[in-house]
Order: sequence, then C-alpha cells, then structure tokens
Amino acid sequence: MIDLKPVEIVRELDKYIIGQDKAKRSVAIALRNRWRRRQVDDDLRDEIAPKNIIMIGPTGVGKTEISRRLANLTDSPFFKVEASKFTEVGYVGRDVESMIRDLVELTVHRMKEREQEEVMDKAARMAEERVLDLLLPKNPAKPTPMDVLEDDPDSEADSEAPGGTREKLRKMLKDGKLNSRIVTIDLVEQQGPMVEIFSNMGMEDIGMNIREMMGNIMPKNTKKRNATVEEALVILTQQEAQNLVDMDTVVKRAVEAVEQSGIIFIDEIDKVAVSQKGAGPDVSREGVQRDLLPIVEGSAVPTKYGTVKTDHILFIASGAFHMSKPSDLIPELQGRFPIRVELDSLGEKDFVRILTEPRNALLLQYMALLRTDGIELVFEDSAVSEIAKIAEDVNSRTENIGARRLHTLMEYLLENILFNAPDLPEKKVVINGNFVKDKLRDVVEDEDLSRYIL
Repeated sequence: MIDLKPVEIVRELDKYIIGQDKAKRSVAIALRNRWRRRQVDDDLRDEIAPKNIIMIGPTGVGKTEISRRLANLTDSPFFKVEASKFTEVGYVGRDVESMIRDLVELTVHRMKEREQEEVMDKAARMAEERVLDLLLPKNPAKPTPMDVLEDDPDSEADSEAPGGTREKLRKMLKDGKLNSRIVTIDLVEQQGPMVEIFSNMGMEDIGMNIREMMGNIMPKNTKKRNATVEEALVILTQQEAQNLVDMDTVVKRAVEAVEQSGIIFIDEIDKVAVSQKGAGPDVSREGVQRDLLPIVEGSAVPTKYGTVKTDHILFIASGAFHMSKPSDLIPELQGRFPIRVELDSLGEKDFVRILTEPRNALLLQYMALLRTDGIELVFEDSAVSEIAKIAEDVNSRTENIGARRLHTLMEYLLENILFNAPDLPEKKVVINGNFVKDKLRDVVEDEDLSRYIL
C-alpha cells in the first residue's frame, strides 16, 4: 500500500474532483487508518476493523469518482457494484457474495498481467530461440538453413558450424529480414464439448469450479498453425510469458491484497433501504441487507481461488436517499457504516470549476479530440459561464443529475462542429457566450424539449 498522508490524499483527489471537502477528508482518514493498522503490533492488528463509509448525495456530485480515484491512487483492489442488482438468497438474481468473488477475479487478472509484463523481456528471448529452432530444423528432410540464407541477397555463404549459421539467422531475425517467412507453430487447445453451467443463486463459484474441473479432465490438443515469423514471435512471446508466471504465487498475493487493502464501492444502497415495514418487494430488500451484513461485518467467502476473509475490506456505500434515509437501513447494517458524509449539490460556480480546473476537465477533452482533426477549439470565459449557468438552470427545472448535465450540454452544443470538423476550412473555432445562447436558447426555454434533449 502506498504511504500517503491524509492531506496528500486530498490534494491528489483535488486534481480530479471539485469541492466535496468533507467526503475527501473522510475517505483520506479511512485510507490512512488502513496504513496505520498495518504498523500496529500483530496482537492488536486483527482487532482493528475498517471504518466503513456511507456517502449521501444526489447523482453526479462525485461519489463514485471519489472512490474510483482513491483506488487508483493507492493501487488497491477495487470493485464497484450496484446494491439494486442483489436479491435475497432464494430469489432470482445475484447474491451478495458474488462481489467478493468478482473482486478476487479482477485482482488475480490484474496481478497476472503485471507479472507477465515483468517477464516479457525474458519471454521475448525465449520466443526468439523457438523461432530460430523452427528456422534451423534438425530434420534433414526439411529445408536447410542455407535455403533461408540464399534467399537473402545481402547474405554471404556461410561455411561455418551450425552455431555460426544460427547467429547469422538471429541477426537477420532482429533486422526484420525474415518477418514474411512462413513457419509452423504449435498452439495448445482445450478439447471436449463446450458446456455452459447454469447455477442457482449463491452457486456461481460451484459453476466456475465445475468448468475448471472439466477443463483439467479433458485432454489438451496441440494444433499446428502456419504463421509469418513476425506473427509467430508475438504468439510465442505470449505463450512463454504465461509459462513463466507462477500462478500459485499470483493467486496468493492477490488474495492477500484483497483481504488487506481491498475496496468495494456499493452504489445505490438507498435502493435496498426499507422506508416502512411491509410485504412485497420490501421483504426482499431487507433480505439483501441481512445477506450483506455478514460480508461487511467480516466473514469467509468461498471462491475458486480459496476462502477469502472480508474482515478488513473497506466498504464505501453511496446513495441519493431521496425516498429514504440511512436510518431506514437495518440497525445492524447501520452500525457497520459508522462514517456518514453528505455531499453538496453542485451550482454554477462548481460547474465553471469542473469545466476548467481538473486534469481531465471536460473542455480539455473536447479540445484534445478536435485537435486530432487539426481544429483549435477555444472557449472564452463568457462561454464557460453560460454553459455553467444553463446546467444549473436545467438541473433545477428538471431532474438534478449534477455534473453529468455538462456532458449532455457539451455534446448538443458542439454537435455540428464535431460532425463537420474534418472538412472545416477555418482551423480555429472560438466558442463565446453568444454562441452558447444561440445554440441552446430554444431548447432551454422549452421545458418539455429540455427534458428530452438536455
């Protein structure tokens, strides 16, 4: 885990997220506490549980972005899931344990890719040797290496031992002179029929294990394929990289990373809150909460990579809570989310900053896109202010979708420019306040039209 002070975490989040200082401080403290826990003596370390967080606020104010940036910042295993997709055990849908299995799967895959990148140089050298073996066959009945050399007008006849011929071939290979030559390589394929396992609720891991077991039972078939030397080098390098990676070590490290520094972001937690006790869908919602409780409290979840303990995974939940409130969650679940932070709604000033300040600011994105067509796109201050003002106005009169409104406005505003950019004679396009007003006036003034278009 990267060692960052809370103030450094907030400073990094400020580069991408405008405002929401309370939420940033809360997640920064929670993250720092995870690092602090790892410095504590062993006898007390396991007793320190993570302080899970509930973020409350309307859509489009930065709840998901804060969690996603946090995971990227600390290089922690991260998985986002919507609580509304879960159902109580016994109902049709996904069970809550699946999010742990998905997090482990993603982490194993990511660590495997990293390990392969680290051994790629060695794999490339091994692939080169395999290609040279194909070009320098031991069977006399096959074309001799002299056939390869004679095809190259720049090469001289080589009367040295086979070792000298191999080095000459190696030089030609590195120079790309053999790229178009055809060689036959072996590809390993899994035999047996394609069987899809349909498993019941809570049985997803059994389905995966059955597929894996059948794959191990079925014999592997080696298929020969003709490819150019250039293609063969790529394929064989990937094969060698996979062979060099110790999957047992990868799985062990991945499971440890998930258990010690994993982050799960549960969005739409308000959708499973029960505002009043009753029958019907409320029963299933409360059931989801009760199924979620042991995962958040700390339990052992079976996965295809072994049992994973959730005691120290950090859970960050979020919801708009328009129709309910956090106190509508069952008391036991409320107790497992001790930190609650409310995010502010965004106004005109926030939209101006969102359009211009972050490293991935929306205006910078459109300017970069149009630069690929040779167009220099310039936004005057008056245009930025007008876009922000309209975004706030539309959000107040229709559904408040926060900063996501800016994406809709920008696409509608720049539609013609984006369409005609490759053929525009004028390579500099200036967007000012009057342009924004003229383009958006009719849509903004017609409330019914703005609901459908903006």
